Amino acid sequence: MLKRVNELFTRYRKLVMFFFFLVIFFLVLNDVFDKEIISYDVWAHDVLVKNLRSDFLTMVMTIITEFGSALALVVLSLSFFLFSKNKKKGICVSLNLIIITVINLILKFMIQRPRPSGFNIINESGYSFPSGHSMVSTAFYGLIIYLVYKNVKNKWLKITLMISLFLLIIMICISRIYLGVHYASDVIGGFCISVSYLMIFIMIVPRFLDIIDKDF
Repeated sequence: MLKRVNELFTRYRKLVMFFFFLVIFFLVLNDVFDKEIISYDVWAHDVLVKNLRSDFLTMVMTIITEFGSALALVVLSLSFFLFSKNKKKGICVSLNLIIITVINLILKFMIQRPRPSGFNIINESGYSFPSGHSMVSTAFYGLIIYLVYKNVKNKWLKITLMISLFLLIIMICISRIYLGVHYASDVIGGFCISVSYLMIFIMIVPRFLDIIDKDF
């Protein structure tokens, strides 16, 4: 029985992850609609803003958050396209960036949650939910993680790159709360809907472009 369940999960793991993170996203969204400020928003603010802020950490977080900026991601996407031997992979990365950015803008416009105010270190415009940096960075670097997983042969290099990119995603998400431009719920919502989207993207687009083997 357990073996059968494991086989089914292995076979349909991307769909399982799609629905799992989509459900979390809608639970967070429901909280956002029900309450202006959620309990874990307050908790994250107390930990990251009230207790951890320092000049050094502010400098670090300001640098980290730039890895999720539009400029950085566009430059990285273009670089991937220009220097990749397989141009289809470059197209895949660029297309992913465009799609997730459009989805984020649509969601922001539909939900129209105001940003937190009064304790922001940097200035940002636009709506708050879901976090653009968190959402777009998760999809962008998440796809890179998957391409590394499928293409890098050296085991330790693969593991190192995947862990490093995953930690970068998490730190970008945390930086948005620390810098005072997003609530924790904005970041969690952005991360979850992005993972959910990415599961569908990697099941369709790389296969369509014929850049990944069938065990995808």
